[in-house]
Amino acid sequence: MADLMMEKKKTCIIVCGPTAVGKTGIALELAKAFNTKIISADSRQCYKELNIGVAKPSEQELASVPHFFINSHSIFDEINVADFVRYADSAIAEIFSSHDVAIMVGGTGLYIDAFCNGLDNIPEVDPEIRITIRQNFLKLGIAWLQAEVKQTDPEYAANDDLSNPQRMMRALEVIISTGKSIKAFQTAPGREHDFAIVRIALELPRDLLYERINDRVDQMIKAGLIEEVQGLLQFEKLNALNTVGYKELFAFLQGQLSLETSIGLIKQNSRRYAKRQLTWFKRDHKTRWFFPDQWKEIKDYCYKTN
Repeated sequence: MADLMMEKKKTCIIVCGPTAVGKTGIALELAKAFNTKIISADSRQCYKELNIGVAKPSEQELASVPHFFINSHSIFDEINVADFVRYADSAIAEIFSSHDVAIMVGGTGLYIDAFCNGLDNIPEVDPEIRITIRQNFLKLGIAWLQAEVKQTDPEYAANDDLSNPQRMMRALEVIISTGKSIKAFQTAPGREHDFAIVRIALELPRDLLYERINDRVDQMIKAGLIEEVQGLLQFEKLNALNTVGYKELFAFLQGQLSLETSIGLIKQNSRRYAKRQLTWFKRDHKTRWFFPDQWKEIKDYCYKTN
């Protein structure tokens, strides 16, 4: 295989898709087939303190193939999309120094899109405005944040996700700092790469995907997710922990919800997240879709595009 690829352009194969669809398994198989390394494009698996709730690859899987952007940061680090792009650019340069193919895998569409197409040209904002917005959110909650965004940036509110506090705070700080909606700046200038990008995505019939999500949550609970979240309770307000699987159990541990209700909410919010992921990834017509059990077809497609 290496001989066949010597004269060919270096390639990054991206494996994306919704949560619980089977991305990790396919990425591992591709990495072994091409004798290469993996860059995670997951906005939560980079945190070394989070394990069960972010469906991090097992120790055996991590040992079988070198991974980048897993256990690379702490929950005390503020990581954004620009940080990921810089990290991924460095990682892929390292991989290409000795390999012809790199694998990127994850479900954070914003990270993957920025890596492929570039970052939006959003001006720097006043740090004091950012701090004030964050303090108000921590004090007053998501309902306050949603109301502020709807009033201050109706264009964003009409066209974007009002369940994601980080993105709403970003929209709010931009319009307060610049007087313009963040939507006015969201036109990525594009990126030129000296390597090829092949994008594949995994999907399943919706009922089967939802069943897998529900089963995964049950397995997480059995594996000790409640204990993991208990150990992180004092850090609840950190942005890294404002994520599905943790925020619902924080509510349980603080007596706000029953365990049954909390688990039900994790399943519901995970299904909603998977639906948003599918909507995001379906926008890219360059992406080739497969079922996760189509390993031969996936492998053949990746070989042909190299």
